[in-house]
Amino acid sequence: MSVPLPLDQQLCFSLYAASMAVGRAYKPLLDQLGITYPQYLVLHALWEQDGRSVGAIAERLALESSTITPLVKRMETAGLVERRRNPDDERQVRVFLTEAGQAMRARCGCLAERLLERSRLSIDQLAALNGQVQALRDALVESSGD
Repeated sequence: MSVPLPLDQQLCFSLYAASMAVGRAYKPLLDQLGITYPQYLVLHALWEQDGRSVGAIAERLALESSTITPLVKRMETAGLVERRRNPDDERQVRVFLTEAGQAMRARCGCLAERLLERSRLSIDQLAALNGQVQALRDALVESSGD
């Protein structure tokens, strides 16, 4: 029976701890904006393509639709998005940015700056790291059949 590696030598722990550290770096700025990190991700998906269905947002963020629905409802109450039934398929709900949701895009630019500043890495180093992490994610998803 093999002995597990110490946590700091396990990639899964390093990725988890890095994700938590990014969240802590973003939190004060997100608090000032009045949104959570998952809400920021929903906004970002809509900045890429407004009017996505709840299912398409979930797919883009690698989450379940049942996770996205309550987020979108809270964001609608906050005036950031508007939900509308698809006239071609009443079962499908599409999500659209409001003016406030669109305006939030410019206000969120500081998040990337915060990460760059706090990481002490260059833009090129962060881009390379991001590419490696994406390649790992893609390989794991492909090999699991998800």
